[in-house]
Amino acid sequence: MAETGVRKQRAAQTEAELKAAAVRVFARVGYLNAKIIDITAEAGRATGSFYQHFTSKEELLQRLLADLLAEGDASAGMAEHSDDFSDREAIRFHVAAYWGFYRRHRVVMQALQQAAIVDPEFDRVQREMLEPDQRHIADHMAKAAPSSDPVVLASIFAALISTFAATWFDKIPDDDAIKTLTDFLYGGINR
Repeated sequence: MAETGVRKQRAAQTEAELKAAAVRVFARVGYLNAKIIDITAEAGRATGSFYQHFTSKEELLQRLLADLLAEGDASAGMAEHSDDFSDREAIRFHVAAYWGFYRRHRVVMQALQQAAIVDPEFDRVQREMLEPDQRHIADHMAKAAPSSDPVVLASIFAALISTFAATWFDKIPDDDAIKTLTDFLYGGINR
């Protein structure tokens, strides 16, 4: 029993090391140029160890996305979280949460975009994985703008924030970015 626990702990550590190494490699060369051998070398592991945890680079990226989604779900449980998008502060909370999330995970976010562009199957799987988050925002939109399609509004909300972050990140101060996005979204939602 104790040996099984030790093996599971080692396996979890190896998986975490491979994920962290992948992020470092993606930061250096981009997702599309990263090779599995680059990831295993960065982790100080044999190439075969990669395949004990992941079937492909795409699966590794899907697992990184699953980790990000779990982290994002935790912010929905925060006391400051509100689903009332008629309240500017509720929108600001969501924008600030995304901006901070993007700051922490920009490399993976860029890798997800790159993978989705070149791999329609990855794009489909990613959209399925992101659907609960889109539904979460759509539920907020339904309360604030009941005469509009909440799923369409949620996709606009997500696209605007992610595109703005990809374009302006590190070019303007965080507080200015969050305020600009909040003002724009609040005005659009509560027209």
